[in-house]
Amino acid sequence: MRFIRNTAAILYVLLWISCIYSFAQNSIYSIVTCPGEDTRTQMNISWAADTSASDSYLLYTKSGDRKWKKAEIVMPEQYLCPVFDSVYSKTSSGENFYESALFMKCNASLSHLKPDTEYAYKVISASENGDTSDIHYFKTSGANKWSACIISDFHTYTPLPKRLDAAMGVIDKVHDYDKNIDWILHMGDVCAWGGSYSFWKRLYQEDYFKKYMWAGVNGNHDNMTRKYLLTNDFFRNANYYPRNGYKGEEGVCYYFRYNNALFVMLNNENMRSDEGLAAAREWVRKVVTANPAQYIIVCEHYQWFFGESGKASQYGRWSDLFDELGVDLAIAGNNHIYLRTG
Repeated sequence: MRFIRNTAAILYVLLWISCIYSFAQNSIYSIVTCPGEDTRTQMNISWAADTSASDSYLLYTKSGDRKWKKAEIVMPEQYLCPVFDSVYSKTSSGENFYESALFMKCNASLSHLKPDTEYAYKVISASENGDTSDIHYFKTSGANKWSACIISDFHTYTPLPKRLDAAMGVIDKVHDYDKNIDWILHMGDVCAWGGSYSFWKRLYQEDYFKKYMWAGVNGNHDNMTRKYLLTNDFFRNANYYPRNGYKGEEGVCYYFRYNNALFVMLNNENMRSDEGLAAAREWVRKVVTANPAQYIIVCEHYQWFFGESGKASQYGRWSDLFDELGVDLAIAGNNHIYLRTG
């Protein structure tokens, strides 16, 4: 009996240690590289940390500094994020549940970077039993030539993992065609329900989030929960995009410069009324006027034209302003059909 009791105690201790180890290994997650306002010298890094690992920080250096001798530390702005907690959702096995997603949201701004340079970074928890993330990479703009992979509407949904597998397979094909892509641009609906944080967390585990900067727009599915609660807070708190949007749209509508191109990112979910559309149009006019660039590219989730019929959709709301401002390219998603003008 004494041997059995001691064995049970040992097993209990081992399980306890295993739980601590498992917890520590996952205390930092959802790491994603987002553009700064000028990607030649600026980049934004976003991650989540368990509430017990509140003292996390970012360590970055040029990717050629393999021993991290010249690495610099950046402390993030952080806050307790309750936005996703207790949202009705589904587990990966398809069971109904309420999300348990109360975490520290961490936003780090990198500046004074060198143009056309690849950097490496990792996130480190300073807490006891804290962990260190895998190494992530990004490349600043500034090269004479650059390319981006564009993807949209893959609706990450953990009960159907093949959706995400297929999306990453698409990027694989793009990468096979151009092994030198510099970053990835998405046109929204990357999650089936943006309020389900487990979907974002699973998405950010993919290797392509470790290798590239991602920029994107808020899709209608990213803007909702399973019970159709609508808010742009999900998109804002799942990423760290520049906070240069107009009132109520900071970090959701935003703009950034990638080399010789100005990207203006819109949130069509806040343009359903005439007032919402007018506010967005006025903001676009101000942004383009104040930020002259060789190329002007505007992105939103809803389609400019319906692919199956060719009839205008959002085009009619924006074409006059785009002509006035000299917009060169307008990109959208949502219609689930590949379509382009001549």
